[in-house]
Amino acid sequence: MSGTPLAPGHDGAAPVSAVIATIGGRPELLRLAVESILEQRTAGGERWPLEVIVVFDHVEPLDLSAVSVPAGSRLVVVTNEGPQGLAGGRNTGIRTASSAVVGFCDDDDAWLPGKLAAQLPLLEAHPQARAVAGGMLVRTGGKDVERRAPERVGFEHLLRSRVQEIHPSSLMYRRAELLGELGLVDEALPHGYGEDYDMMLRAGRLGGIVAVPQPVVRVLWDRPSYFMGKWRSVAEGLSYLLEKFPEFEQDPRGLSRMAGQIAYARAALGERPEAKRWARLALRHDRGQLRAWAALAVAARLLPAGLVLAAVQRTGHGL
Repeated sequence: MSGTPLAPGHDGAAPVSAVIATIGGRPELLRLAVESILEQRTAGGERWPLEVIVVFDHVEPLDLSAVSVPAGSRLVVVTNEGPQGLAGGRNTGIRTASSAVVGFCDDDDAWLPGKLAAQLPLLEAHPQARAVAGGMLVRTGGKDVERRAPERVGFEHLLRSRVQEIHPSSLMYRRAELLGELGLVDEALPHGYGEDYDMMLRAGRLGGIVAVPQPVVRVLWDRPSYFMGKWRSVAEGLSYLLEKFPEFEQDPRGLSRMAGQIAYARAALGERPEAKRWARLALRHDRGQLRAWAALAVAARLLPAGLVLAAVQRTGHGL
């Protein structure tokens, strides 16, 4: 990020390109997401000159001409040039971007005021970090739940935990590293599940993630997640990550967590032998792994899978 302006007016360049990958099914929320990015201001109250790239995923782009784009910023609409899905969409956005830093925003989320003013100086101050993140406000059960992010996240933390206080819409990366050592979004992940976690693991392995503790994004959980009920995507995506990162074997609790999630997904699919196998693996490494016990209960038809997931999400957490 060296040489990137941290305030408008230095050379006219946008310091950040924000990428929104979408299938266009939520036009009003998409518009609000775009506007929340264009409304970002510096600590002195000036607007940032920003580049917002909306990538439509193999669908006809929506007309966004009604969005008011401030002077110095630009709104770019493109179609996904890669494989269908979030990975292909985000990678198209990364390649299209012209700024030194690339951030992401889901099409139903919003950047909170002050996000860039807090995060860009932090990334500048920590050149060894491979990403900058922040906390979030989760809208769930009709109320906002604040999730504060840890100030630093290393590879060891990410093996142990998904660190759910960090949402993908808060993350920003240096574009040169996305095109280089860190790499693009993994398009080989089965069903696209776990792409963000994979990126965080890679960033953690190379130099870690720094974060602004306070919320910098608003996330809506008062509607079904794309992966809600897509249990095969969960099972196969997490199994892929276990193979991609053999370091999980070095962290029994982290391995137990992942195995417990896979066990639960297999149980929800009705694949009882596989559910029990993964649950046994999880409990062998951590007898207190609640996901594994829940998986056994679902496999035994004592609990419906959706009921447990809904109860967990009402707390502002994921499974």
